[in-house]
Amino acid sequence: MLHSLTIAQAHEKLRKKEVSATELLQACIDRVEKTDGTINAVVHRNFEGALIEAKKIDAAGTFDSPLSGIPYLAKDVFCEAGVPTTACSNMLREKDYIPPFDSTTTKRLKAAGAISFGKANTDEFTMGASTETSCFGVTKNPWDTTRVAGGSSGGSAAAVAADESLFALGTDTGGSIRQPASFCGCTGIKVTYGRTSRFGVMSMASSLDTIGTLAKTVEDAALVLQAIAGKDPLDATTGDAPVPDYRAALSKGVKGLKIGLPKEYFIDGMSEDVEKAVRAAAKTFEKMGATIVDVSLPYSPYAIATYYVLCPSEVSSNMARYDGVRYGHTVPKPESLIDYYERVRSEGFGPEVKRRIMIGTYALSAGYYDAYYRKAQKIRTLIKRDFEQAFGQMDVLLAPVAPTPAFTIGAHTNDPVQMYLEDIFTAPINLSGIPGLAIPCGFSKSVTPSGVEELPIGMQLLGPHFREDLLFQVGHAFQEETEWHVQKPSL
Repeated sequence: MLHSLTIAQAHEKLRKKEVSATELLQACIDRVEKTDGTINAVVHRNFEGALIEAKKIDAAGTFDSPLSGIPYLAKDVFCEAGVPTTACSNMLREKDYIPPFDSTTTKRLKAAGAISFGKANTDEFTMGASTETSCFGVTKNPWDTTRVAGGSSGGSAAAVAADESLFALGTDTGGSIRQPASFCGCTGIKVTYGRTSRFGVMSMASSLDTIGTLAKTVEDAALVLQAIAGKDPLDATTGDAPVPDYRAALSKGVKGLKIGLPKEYFIDGMSEDVEKAVRAAAKTFEKMGATIVDVSLPYSPYAIATYYVLCPSEVSSNMARYDGVRYGHTVPKPESLIDYYERVRSEGFGPEVKRRIMIGTYALSAGYYDAYYRKAQKIRTLIKRDFEQAFGQMDVLLAPVAPTPAFTIGAHTNDPVQMYLEDIFTAPINLSGIPGLAIPCGFSKSVTPSGVEELPIGMQLLGPHFREDLLFQVGHAFQEETEWHVQKPSL
């Protein structure tokens, strides 16, 4: 089954002319047609345009790039010229906003020969942890369709886990790649802030947003990042740090490395299965020659409160551009300009976007800026300092991604604070700007009326700034030693 191949496997078949790019793409299209009615991962389909690109690649007949001829899905916030991009919001969906330009990431992937064939579901403007805020409806977890796939990159994770796509693009602002990767049993890389360009990607929180990928293996994630990483003159926040050969780093193993277990990431109330799986992974690393050491990140418990002051503050600024004047949702016969703005934004935005705009506007308002925003920025600095001190002693850190496996659809709908707490182990990483790699490390088993239910559990490897190569090295070694990442849901 071609759609179940990894990027590395598919590249070998394409290079040896055992399969064509058109056949590989058609296999993914057929898989989407068969399964997406169940999981709702793909919200815009660009099958015809993608098939044209595949035929061009086949006609050229060269597959020197490991991504040449490889089909992928882009989260519905990546602009692609001529392809609807709506951020899964009624603000843009009403008229199917079609960008006139490409994001740097999709442009670089096209240059590498990868083929975009659709857009993946996301929480509205990436605000959420379950894809339940999407105007296209929730994405369901391929392992159990009564549960969420995570968010905001839930569509991307579910599509990869269900073999609808060989890889998918995602964004991670507070855990939005790592958490769905953990819930769906795939690999997700949250890069160092500034490692990849944000140009052409709809912003939520500009100092926190990062561009990464969800893939079937660590090796595949490394191949994609190789193509998209690096300085971009169109994004002043991208760093000048050189991009190493990520694939070359994969074979170095973990012998002699120090891996820290932060005690603040093993808390009361977390799932017993999650803690057992992550600690078992630590034992595996120990058997492979790494040294496991307990460490402390004392300011991490303040990360959620800090994040949910800073993130909404940036949301309130970024969402101001959606006023219905230049593009997007419009309303008929307004009584005044103020009435027009009010109706456009109240009808176009969903409840979660409105909630974050209001929180952020309040935190930035006169009289409250010092009490909330400025104080949160100070705590952010302390959180970042914690990680810097830890990496002065450790090579990488190992922690859970989420306190529980995937929760049931609707479980947190009426409790936004509980939903925000889903980011408890992931938000500190975004606040500090370091990279994080989420990979499968076990399953949670529970008995249900229909039988024994298994849900994926993920762990995250954390490293110093711009050391994605080290995370790939450690993550690949784990996947060479275990088989959690090769397990597939039955759809």
